[in-house]
Amino acid sequence: MARPPKNKAVDLSEAIDLTAGAIERLTCPEGKQQAFLRDAKAPGLRVRVTANGAKSFVFEAKLNRQTIRRTIGDVRAWKIDAARAEAFRLRVTLDGGNDPRELARQEKETKAEAVALATKGQVTVSETWAVYMQARKPKWGDRHYADHVKLSKEGGKPAARGTRGRGETLPGPLYPLMALRLVDLTPTAIEAWAAQQGQERQTYGRLAWRCLKAFMTWCTEESEYKALVQADAAKTRKSREAFGKAGKKKDVLLKEQLPAWFAAVLALPSPTLAAYLQTLLLIGSRRGELLVLEWSDIDERWRGITIRDKVEGERQIPLTPYVWQLLSALPRVNQYVFASPVKEKAHLSDPNGGMTDACAAANLEGLTLHGLRRSFKSLTEWLEIPAGVVAQIMGHKPSATAEKHYTVRPLDLLRVHHERIEAWILEQARIQIAPPKATARA
Repeated sequence: MARPPKNKAVDLSEAIDLTAGAIERLTCPEGKQQAFLRDAKAPGLRVRVTANGAKSFVFEAKLNRQTIRRTIGDVRAWKIDAARAEAFRLRVTLDGGNDPRELARQEKETKAEAVALATKGQVTVSETWAVYMQARKPKWGDRHYADHVKLSKEGGKPAARGTRGRGETLPGPLYPLMALRLVDLTPTAIEAWAAQQGQERQTYGRLAWRCLKAFMTWCTEESEYKALVQADAAKTRKSREAFGKAGKKKDVLLKEQLPAWFAAVLALPSPTLAAYLQTLLLIGSRRGELLVLEWSDIDERWRGITIRDKVEGERQIPLTPYVWQLLSALPRVNQYVFASPVKEKAHLSDPNGGMTDACAAANLEGLTLHGLRRSFKSLTEWLEIPAGVVAQIMGHKPSATAEKHYTVRPLDLLRVHHERIEAWILEQARIQIAPPKATARA
């Protein structure tokens, strides 16, 4: 069918399948103030044209035998499919016995009331942050929740370390924003905060900034707060540049550095700390996962370790011979494998000191605890271990469909690879393994 010429008038007596061309040709009949073109696909959807040529999508329906209309939007701003979807939504609202105009009025009043409350100072960032954490807590892990608490903490508590020599805890990076009203979280306020935090603690500030963006996104999705926040207030260029780009960490143990590192770790005065650092390298876990390891998580009979995983909840990995040799030699002070030497019912709290001392003795300054996890992954490349095996031991999410849905590796299969990795690392480090003890499996 040939396309109608642009100057051909549209027949307003019949509903048609709305097109951009039909809307473009639509004109208001002479002598009338407005006219309506009906859509054949979405009952209730109209295009209104006025005498001066303005065109908009309109929803029209009957309510209590009276015609009601609600403007959807200008035809230049709304696509036809979007206007149809909105017309269907309004139709459902109407069929439920609700007047869309009344609901819009109530929503407008609710927003006005919320803004009024904020203007009076009754809704602060601190109050909303507390509601946000409580609402999200079921979706978060304990560590993630604790991180959010730390980000907003007041500080000023007496402490012996982690205070930059001040003798008291530092406030969390988000604390300066907590006293503000929610409505005052403007781009200007956040940029000023970002500039200060970017100078004082760039890495921690970058984490706080990401959490702040997530918080503000949540606010925009909640009816009580969405009128009080600017969705993109924390996403400005100045805020982003204040923290710079996160650098790619490259601290890793090379194969030829293993003898010096192991010798330095074994020379540490604390057997518990020495065992922790070696185990961290040999199983490639996250530092926090290993710190909270309990004796009940170790299955000597079936030679397995249950790791509390931040991604999947928990994972099982093999209990390799040398790791078990290290752990079985530790005293059972409390429920934790790596028990604190000063607190009766706690685990090691800060292994960084021992790591720093060992690395200094081995001339390996700059190597971090997370660098040991990175080292585990890197060293497995020498043995060409399947990437999925390494990821499963380390607790990384599967990266391919076959890994996610089709590959199931039992503990015994993981053990074949993991013991090979351990034996090779110890061989390079020139560490002798004691003969394994027989384990009853009856």
